[in-house]
Amino acid sequence: MTNTLVVAPQWIGDAVMAEPLLAALAARGETLSVAALPWVAPVFRAMPQVGESVELPFAHGRLDWAARRRVASSLRGRFDAAYVLPNSIKSALVPWLARVPLRIGYQGEGRMLLLNRRLPNPEGRPPMVAFYGALAGADFDASSRPSLHLDGAAIDAVLSASGLPRRGFWVFAPGAEYGPAKRWPADHYAALARSLHAADGAPIVLLGSKGEAALCESIAADAPGACRVLAGKTSLFDAMALIAASRGLASNDSGLMHVAAGFGVAQVAVFGSTSPEHTPPLNADARVLWLKDELKLDCMPCFDRTCRFGHYACLVGVSPDRVEAALRDATQAQSENLPA
Repeated sequence: MTNTLVVAPQWIGDAVMAEPLLAALAARGETLSVAALPWVAPVFRAMPQVGESVELPFAHGRLDWAARRRVASSLRGRFDAAYVLPNSIKSALVPWLARVPLRIGYQGEGRMLLLNRRLPNPEGRPPMVAFYGALAGADFDASSRPSLHLDGAAIDAVLSASGLPRRGFWVFAPGAEYGPAKRWPADHYAALARSLHAADGAPIVLLGSKGEAALCESIAADAPGACRVLAGKTSLFDAMALIAASRGLASNDSGLMHVAAGFGVAQVAVFGSTSPEHTPPLNADARVLWLKDELKLDCMPCFDRTCRFGHYACLVGVSPDRVEAALRDATQAQSENLPA
């Protein structure tokens, strides 16, 4: 049996899209431990194939050399192989310092000495599931979809604490840490909230980080009585449980979009500056709205944090009515496919 360490990506969406790789490794008999930063570690609690989570005490963007040496010392002698998913030099240091015999990853930022099985850096922006899955070798199924699972009792506990009924609410994730060029307009979210709530009174739960709380409050203020703002008030684990128990989710291209896809939740994802060819929600019950061909904007996708022209037309042009129609189509399709 091979004991394997996986050094996880630092972003929520990338962590979800790494799940098919972990599933492939577990299926061929490898025992998995995942080393992850604290803000992404809860994602791996929703992957049953992960036996152990090693939380990395590193500050974002810092070398933290002494801390990396301490972590590596605690891991030395435990692993036969390590898969390093991020492309940075820092991410490859712990397996190297821990003297893991086989260290696998992309060439990345000149990691010739740190990794002893290196894949060439791909050109452009390949689909992330296939990007990670290639590390498992030729037997990886590039069509795999991420799959997340939480214990029903854990979900019920979060619902009880929040006072929400299972399948009795919608979730919006209106933020995107990357920047405003990924955010569907707040007034569009508010219009969608008003319409959904008017239909049957189901509340709309607004999720996100503390930094997105003000955005969510502005949406709630523009949709009186429709929304509950939980942005900045839940842990990531609790947010995942709420998404898993919701009727459906409307979001931008964000980490919580991928969480919903992993749980198979009916969802609509609005893309603007980024491309669904690179990071789509891999979910049969997802509807993607990306108007590149319709709007005929040569700048799409620009992958910029802010719109270089200042108009954000790629996002403004996606109407609330269109998102609602897509969301209702996704939920209807899902209900028809549920077992009797």
